[in-house]
Amino acid sequence: MKRPFFLFVLFLFHLQLSAQPYPFQDTRLTEEERLDNLISLMTKEEKVSCLSTRLSVPRLGIRGTRTVEGLHGLALSGPANWAVKGKGASPTTTFPQAIGLAQMWDPEMMTQIASLEAEEARFLAQNPRYGSAGLIVFAPNADLGRDIRWGRTEECFGEDAFLAASLTTAFVKGLQGDHPKYWKTASLMKHFLANSNENNRTVNSSDFDEQLFREYYGYAFYKGITKGGSRAYMAAYNKYNGIPCTVHPVLTNTTVNEWGQNGIIATDGGAFRLLLTAHQYYPDLTVAAAACINAGITMFLDNYREPLNKALETGLISEKDIDRAVRGNLRVMLRLGLLDQSPENPYSAIGIVDTIAPWTKPETHQLVREATARSLVLLKNENRLLPLDKEKIKSIAVVGPRADVVISDWYAGTPPYAVTPLQGIRRVAGEGVKVLFAMSNKADSAVILASQADVAIVCLGNHPLGYGLGWGQNQVASDGREDVDRQAISLEQEDLAKLVLAANPNTILVMVSSFPYAIPWSKENIPAIVHITQSSQELGNGLADVLFGSVSPAGRLVQTWPESIEHLPPILDYDIRNNRTYMYTRHKPLFPFGYGLSYSDFEYSKLRTDKKTACEGDTVCISFLLRNSGRFDSDEVAQLYVSFPGSKVKRPPITLKGFKRVHIRSGETRKVTILLPAEELKYWDDQEKTFALEKGSVAFFVGGSSADRRLIGQLKIN
Repeated sequence: MKRPFFLFVLFLFHLQLSAQPYPFQDTRLTEEERLDNLISLMTKEEKVSCLSTRLSVPRLGIRGTRTVEGLHGLALSGPANWAVKGKGASPTTTFPQAIGLAQMWDPEMMTQIASLEAEEARFLAQNPRYGSAGLIVFAPNADLGRDIRWGRTEECFGEDAFLAASLTTAFVKGLQGDHPKYWKTASLMKHFLANSNENNRTVNSSDFDEQLFREYYGYAFYKGITKGGSRAYMAAYNKYNGIPCTVHPVLTNTTVNEWGQNGIIATDGGAFRLLLTAHQYYPDLTVAAAACINAGITMFLDNYREPLNKALETGLISEKDIDRAVRGNLRVMLRLGLLDQSPENPYSAIGIVDTIAPWTKPETHQLVREATARSLVLLKNENRLLPLDKEKIKSIAVVGPRADVVISDWYAGTPPYAVTPLQGIRRVAGEGVKVLFAMSNKADSAVILASQADVAIVCLGNHPLGYGLGWGQNQVASDGREDVDRQAISLEQEDLAKLVLAANPNTILVMVSSFPYAIPWSKENIPAIVHITQSSQELGNGLADVLFGSVSPAGRLVQTWPESIEHLPPILDYDIRNNRTYMYTRHKPLFPFGYGLSYSDFEYSKLRTDKKTACEGDTVCISFLLRNSGRFDSDEVAQLYVSFPGSKVKRPPITLKGFKRVHIRSGETRKVTILLPAEELKYWDDQEKTFALEKGSVAFFVGGSSADRRLIGQLKIN
């Protein structure tokens, strides 16, 4: 920066400070001093008002902000019509569903995606043409997908706590940015705690011990707060060990007092009144309102003012209790830069200086396309049917109900455009390949086209909106979404694949779905199978990039695909030790956790650890050589799993503790290092009420999935 310009900016900064009428606007004061001053200036009515999702204090010149959904792109319109009434909707960039983003196994790209989402939020909030978005983003979903029947599986990052925590942390950092003082947007994680069944979610109790809370269900939230820097989360509808999450002591005792949470703790939509109607936990809403404040709730997502004011009037809570609650919300506003107009805030010019909408930029479209291709998992590739060679193939039959649609889910916005699988295949195949299409097999249309083509591509999968049915309803038992769990995991549409395969042995099954299916017949008989999730605006291009080999697939599963629904324990059993997830399952899976094929081949060799013994505070560096011995430049996702032979406490038989996605050119060998901190080897000691490092042996292996032991090692904990 040139010195004269720097001096000019400094002059404007001091001019701005001198023009500020209130101390809370003075960035030279500490955060606590500014909040003290602001709260002292607010009336009781203003404080109560700021316990809602619309944070503003007009009398003091604070315009404030609101909340917005953002699981895989901002939802500022879309099927749920998330746009603010009177403000108008806007298209927003739409990435693959969260479960698909997790299949990238790529924290760095996750941060990049979330940063783009935050850019759009700032643009829509600050550009005069829009002014409609909020800066508090409801994302990511840090719940764990412990059961594939969960209707909201599409929103989570999978069944593993370590992976989910890594991706949650990356997403939080992307949303909030890397400035030491200001946030780009505020990440509000959901839904704390153990909210992974939809049917009866408003009355169900998720029951498990303290060790599972610390090591599994709460772990991604813990890392999102302590490592990611999130200072906002949403309490779940359900009970946890018999107490509704909305008023559970864990909100304050653990997340505030232990983890350092000091911002927003929100109810879920309608959860406040459900304390009375569904849980029947309190005699009236006045008592419930006081209980929420005393438990640590700072933001209500439904009508709360009348009962809260009555609780104040009757002395169930005091204004000091309201001061404590509203302080967290105001802290988030301060970090967003909404309490001052400092030129230090690098995000305040978005949408004002740069007036080109982010969702229109070619680099944005390329990012979505790349993420979509990276999220695709190749499940089977017999005789290397894939990738398709455009020089040898003259015709392709593309069939199936998911072949020519891109379906937005409930938490998606409206994308600026959408490329269907059929459109993507036609574009990438080029003019030299004839592409035929049939949505179904009416009048044998799909079978006839398949019999005439060199290759048949069958696109099947769920409908994330339930075919337009009402809330809590699905047309087929294997579909799921918010408020309704799946009652089946078989694929009703699989019969179409059987007919097409009979007509053309070169059949590729494309699973466009929000969750796993039990498809043992397809695995046994269809030569090539890929999985890709719903809703990406670049769905077709990303898919075609992999099908035709411009991208070698490297996505990996983040949930175990079972062979049969009989292999799943009861959905309301939250003790994962009872045959749940890859860590504890007693059944051979259809496809294991972490699984995914490549067009290339990889060789692991020369395992090294920088130390054979470790203790508190140590980090073990596990390194090895990874050689791409195949014909394609490709990514590989190397995964590190550990176990604890001889442990005297309850430990999982296998658990992920590290991973790295690396790109290696054909014929190249790279040294890969995965860090294993001793902190990640601890267990929760319920007697001492702390994490402890158990002395003894730690066995580990490195490979391409939870069932792929390429390199085996061991170390000691002293």
